[in-house]
Amino acid sequence: MLRKFIALFISLSLCLTTVACGSTTTSSTSQPNVSTNTAPPSAKLTDGKYPVQQATYNDVDGEYSLMLLDTPPGSPPVFRTTDLQMARLTDEEIENGAQTYLEVNGSQKVMHLTEDFKIEYVHNVTEVQTNPQTGQQETVIVRRESNFWAPFAGALAGQAIGSLLFTPQYYVPPVYQPGSVMTGYGGYGSSYNTAVEQYQSRYNSPPPAVTNRQTLRTTGSLRTSPSSTTTRQTSTTTTKSTGSGYGSSNLQQSGDSNSTKKQPSFGSGSPSRSKSGFGSSRRRR
Repeated sequence: MLRKFIALFISLSLCLTTVACGSTTTSSTSQPNVSTNTAPPSAKLTDGKYPVQQATYNDVDGEYSLMLLDTPPGSPPVFRTTDLQMARLTDEEIENGAQTYLEVNGSQKVMHLTEDFKIEYVHNVTEVQTNPQTGQQETVIVRRESNFWAPFAGALAGQAIGSLLFTPQYYVPPVYQPGSVMTGYGGYGSSYNTAVEQYQSRYNSPPPAVTNRQTLRTTGSLRTSPSSTTTRQTSTTTTKSTGSGYGSSNLQQSGDSNSTKKQPSFGSGSPSRSKSGFGSSRRRR
């Protein structure tokens, strides 16, 4: 009787051990492969020309986000960079039906724009607040607004800027303003620093992107107020390219403009005739 009890006890023990091992094996093999698809797509673009469907400029850091078409496999459709030059399409390109495109040539990135192409401008309104946890004053974003910026709108014949209009340059947007489309520029130059210096000379302060890069990250991270909201302005003003020639050597800066209003077309602009010249945004200090 004792022998039968011992044999039964051993059998039950072996069964329980087998079940436990099976459960452990099943549990370990069912774990997901966390390394699958974790590598981000390459942000590098091969040399070439890519049509630009939409473009956004954010003055939190001066970054451009370009939604591209016909990108090669492995490259994301949205290309982001803070190192972007711009130039207007030549008359020959316009006559041949060319639209706004990004040209990549090694480390140089140039966006060639039609005259009425509009870039969405995201403006970050900042405020100095006291951090309740540290008691220190910090600059935070309290509100975001959005408008549109057309760098080359109104560049008509007679406002001679010569070949400089078609030469890649760095451009800094004019002072942000809500309402009608912002046109022209706040500063330009063959280098970004030159464009910034020109802006600062005009407005007696650096561009928002330069200031925000310095103040918003003094604590090592971007700080946003909990009450931060976004306000999107509607694009209401567009201009039509005339395809006319150009003749002088000085770019015209932003000033007042009067133009007709039309329903917007984000990123590309829909044509209507403008009465003002290139760089015709109203300034606001």
